[in-house]
Amino acid sequence: MTTSDTVQELLRRLGEGDAERAAELFAEECDWLYNWPAEGHPSVPWIRPRSSRSDAADLFRALRTYHVPELNSTTVTRILVDGDDAVVLGEFTQTVAATGRPYTSAFALRLTVTDGLITRYHIYEDSLTVARAHSETTAPDRQAS
Repeated sequence: MTTSDTVQELLRRLGEGDAERAAELFAEECDWLYNWPAEGHPSVPWIRPRSSRSDAADLFRALRTYHVPELNSTTVTRILVDGDDAVVLGEFTQTVAATGRPYTSAFALRLTVTDGLITRYHIYEDSLTVARAHSETTAPDRQAS
C-alpha cells in the first residue's frame, strides 16, 4: 500500500472502532510521540510511552473505554502526503465516559509509513483541554477585566 492508502485505511478502521485491525497497520516497533508532559497526567492513563503494534491496539481500545464512542466524532480537514510521510489535520470531539463531559480539540497526526506499515505516530492535541475534561473539576472560567 502507498502512504496515502495506509493513512486512509487507518482512519477508516479507527472510524469503525476496530482497534485490532487498526493496530495491524503498525510495524512491530514504532516511534511514538505525544505532545504531553513526560510524566503524563493521572486523569488520562492511556497517555504513556508506547513503541509497538500491541501498544497501538491497547491505545485504541483504551480510548473507547474512557470515552462514549457513539457521542464522539472526528473531522479530518486535510491529509498531506510527501513520500513516506503524512500529516493528518483535524478536530475531534470526545465525551468522557466517567463524567459525561464533552470536549473538543484540534489535532495534528504525523505519520511515517515504511513498506505499508506505520513506523512513526506522533500526535499533537490540546492536552490541557483533554486533562481538564477527564479531571473531576475544571479550572474556573476567567472573567474579562
